[in-house]
Amino acid sequence: MTTYKIAVIGGTGPQGRGLAYRFATSGHTVVIGSRSDERARDMAADIARRSGEHALVSGADNTTAARSADVVILAVPYQGHAELVASLADQLAGKVLISCVNPLGFDKRGPYGLDIADGSAAEEAQRLAPEAKVAGAFHHLSAVNLWSGAEFLDHEDVLVCGDDEHAKTVAAALSCAVTGRDGIDAGALRAARHLEPLTATLISINKRYKTRSGIHIVGLERD
Repeated sequence: MTTYKIAVIGGTGPQGRGLAYRFATSGHTVVIGSRSDERARDMAADIARRSGEHALVSGADNTTAARSADVVILAVPYQGHAELVASLADQLAGKVLISCVNPLGFDKRGPYGLDIADGSAAEEAQRLAPEAKVAGAFHHLSAVNLWSGAEFLDHEDVLVCGDDEHAKTVAAALSCAVTGRDGIDAGALRAARHLEPLTATLISINKRYKTRSGIHIVGLERD
């Protein structure tokens, strides 16, 4: 297994924390990124304790975290996304950037996908960091499930989209840390326009049935 140094930008939030925990447990070196390096270090210590004595987890401000890593995960709320990505463009140049950002709104009728000028948060990230190798993945995973004690979320699949084949390959391989198997190639980066707002549907299902639903693709031959 190839191991990476992974910066999780937004690693102090529920989704980022859960992904960082899964990556650290699987032997990757993880750097938690946050606007506050103190908060990042505190979260890193928490994840390291949970991941085991051999886990390599540290914390830093977003710029330092992104600069130090091979792979960068964007796990931040959509609000402020554009400003953040633009500020990190130099640090992201030449690196694999995996976006799991879901631009969602909420009103009395429930969650819904926001209209994004670039089509999706992933495409917006690619425009703002044009030298990064962008893929979209990990959109539909429950933060609670990620942080749970389950060895793998083997009832779910990670759907991966992107225009850069290397970025998709890395994202698909990192999915093994979460589900125990490679992610599924879901097409070009523009497919993020459908994957990101689909999370709103899962949230509605979860509320209705009091569960933590996910995505599982049938009809594929698995190794």
